[in-house]
Amino acid sequence: MLSKSAKNRLNKASDLLYTASRQIRILRSVAWPLKVRTAFFQKKAEALPAVKYEPFDLENVSECISRARAMLEDTVYDTWLISKANDLKRSARLISSRGTKDFFTISAQVYGLPTGKLRDGAATPLDLAVQFQSILDSFQKNPVSSTAQKTIGAEVVAKHFREAVGFTFGSQAPAVTVADNLSAKATATSREIKIRKKGRFTYKNIRQLINHEALVHVATTLNGRAQRQMKILGANYGAVTKTQEGLAVFSEFITGSMDIERMRRLADRVVAVQMAIDGADFIEVYRFSLEKTDSRHQAFEQARRVFRGGVLSGGAPFTKDIVYLDGLIRVHNFFRSAVEKSRADALRLVFAGKIDLDDIPVLIKMKQDGLIKDPKYIPPWADDLNYLICYFAFSVFMDHINYQKAGKYYDSLLDG
Repeated sequence: MLSKSAKNRLNKASDLLYTASRQIRILRSVAWPLKVRTAFFQKKAEALPAVKYEPFDLENVSECISRARAMLEDTVYDTWLISKANDLKRSARLISSRGTKDFFTISAQVYGLPTGKLRDGAATPLDLAVQFQSILDSFQKNPVSSTAQKTIGAEVVAKHFREAVGFTFGSQAPAVTVADNLSAKATATSREIKIRKKGRFTYKNIRQLINHEALVHVATTLNGRAQRQMKILGANYGAVTKTQEGLAVFSEFITGSMDIERMRRLADRVVAVQMAIDGADFIEVYRFSLEKTDSRHQAFEQARRVFRGGVLSGGAPFTKDIVYLDGLIRVHNFFRSAVEKSRADALRLVFAGKIDLDDIPVLIKMKQDGLIKDPKYIPPWADDLNYLICYFAFSVFMDHINYQKAGKYYDSLLDG
């Protein structure tokens, strides 16, 4: 049992790390102003964009992290906080290396690579992306699957968002606004969700965004910041991204919100990152993306995601966009194991804050020792244990079927 003095010490160290994290805004630090896109199209998409980044003061972050580390000892919680300190330091170094080849080296350490092995030790995010592309390509040749959907404007989307966040978060609901200069269709923080004014959305898009941005990203932020004794769980930094984005994409899947267009974008991003690693420059990746969409602005956005912070001439991209598929597989398999072992406690702790799945053993112990509390906000699908048991019980059973044999029978039906 932890003593009161030990809890106080851990609490203070966690607070210092959280303070340091507030200065580490990776996505904000690699954002491009709208004028970069305007200039790119003015030059007929034939010249590499010119991007400059604001200087980043690594010293202030390092000092805060050092003060926290000086307080840490050798309990399991201290070791965990030391790993968090190292993660924050690495994220800070990533920001300070923008525009250089070192940015890619650190990005690969933080987010991984398209060719990095998944937990099975064999498959990779790139393998998954290529397989998805192949299946989606075959379906899109079918005119039935390409039926146009009715689109709606940003104000209607904002209305749906306000209703959803108001119902879920009550007085803590973030404001929902419509913004002019937004590269993505929507962005979300715990205080504000922005919808792109000129964006066109389907009703499925709305469900995707609400499940992804509000019911996962906003929820885990608010839950983390409510952990007063372990405030670091409210911090958003590179090392937690794989689990957070995997959780958000899994939320789209399990609620039936995923569609072919969305799945293709996620797969294409992984392929585009690998292209850039192999030497493709911004223009080549832009052209690759343009083949996948009828929107030059969407193609620019896909390429920008790959090269923000990196080297635009190729060879050193930002690898964050592999985490959506990688994280999806990890989160799916974790939930399946948790359900199979009847560990509802561990399942709920995934939403306790901004965590990585590797944090789960420590979080379980923290809960037992009173350092953290149960999350307040959990997506409806994750709070419905009956549904998850049914869903994953079927998944586990299907794994034991020899589909190589069964598949021959079903193939024969399809082949006539």
